[in-house]
Amino acid sequence: MRVKDFHYDLPEELIAQTPPAVRGTSRMLVFDRATGSYRDDHFRNLPDILKAGDLLILNDSRVIPARLYATRARGRHTQQNSPDPSGRIEVLLTQHIGAGDWSALVRPSRKVQPGERLLFQRANGTAADAPLLEAEVLSSDDFGERTLRFEHVEDFQAILETIGHMPLPPYIHREDSIEDRERYQTVFSHEPGSAAAPTAGLHFTPEILAQLRQSGIQTETITLHVGLGTFQPVRAKQVEDIHLHTEQFTLPVATAEAINTAMKEGRRIIAAGTTTTRTLEHCAQQAAGKPLQPHSGETGIFISPGYEFKVVSGLLTNFHLPESTLLMLVSAFAGGERGREAVLAAYAHAVRQKYRFFSYGDCMLLL
Repeated sequence: MRVKDFHYDLPEELIAQTPPAVRGTSRMLVFDRATGSYRDDHFRNLPDILKAGDLLILNDSRVIPARLYATRARGRHTQQNSPDPSGRIEVLLTQHIGAGDWSALVRPSRKVQPGERLLFQRANGTAADAPLLEAEVLSSDDFGERTLRFEHVEDFQAILETIGHMPLPPYIHREDSIEDRERYQTVFSHEPGSAAAPTAGLHFTPEILAQLRQSGIQTETITLHVGLGTFQPVRAKQVEDIHLHTEQFTLPVATAEAINTAMKEGRRIIAAGTTTTRTLEHCAQQAAGKPLQPHSGETGIFISPGYEFKVVSGLLTNFHLPESTLLMLVSAFAGGERGREAVLAAYAHAVRQKYRFFSYGDCMLLL
């Protein structure tokens, strides 16, 4: 299939720039996979739409303030710490590799080559202030990707909270705000490590989660730290040429047991988000027909039409960018080539009805 087969037209004014005034008040398009039909609804009705016995899986990864701003140290391949006034360098941390090493996207990338040292200071700091973080560029890849090695500090996460910015997607045309610290985060987030929010989870409130449980719907969690594998742009022309970066995940003991029991009993397993879907389907592939085993690892699974789902039987997801790998996953879940056409028809309906799109937008439930 061609990547452009997943194109649709979206007026820019439908791209949500802010979250809804009240969490949980989003609209929801309910899609019937058996018929390809759809209807308008609201997310607050999810506890009434799902059935007692359903198992809902959530991604509890927590977004870190992964967007940082740096200056280059004067003198390449040196330990000299005076900042170079030649311009600000934007750094988006995308994956913790281990110890002080991180994968990152850097802009402008042409200025930042292996051997360079980057200095990170407070937003209102001066050139005379000691940097709070220092990193050496170890390697470079295509499209602005770099590997950074940060010098050891006592509490790296605390410094990120001090100088970092919430990594809002590029289609949100504003600076991050104090409000984003809460709203670009799920209410059940627990494990820090994501460079973007698992956005299907943004709709949930404590009250809706309580209603789900009262309705007999079981909830469990996985962790997938969102990185380049989820939001990297597609540069291939053919779907079969797409390869995703790996992302780190954990399948906990309780979740593996709940999934195995639900599958044995023939109950539905609903994935909240494409990140949850990719994690569950990767684990099912690794299990090769046997019960799922709790473990941690990395996945670069790419799901497109033709894929046969092994675990997930329902999907809650936001509306995705044209020609994106996430739209391909949704099309695959809706039923391959027929599903692609039905999903694009549903998206056209959402455009006509002025749904809000992407991270802070409305959602879609496929059952």
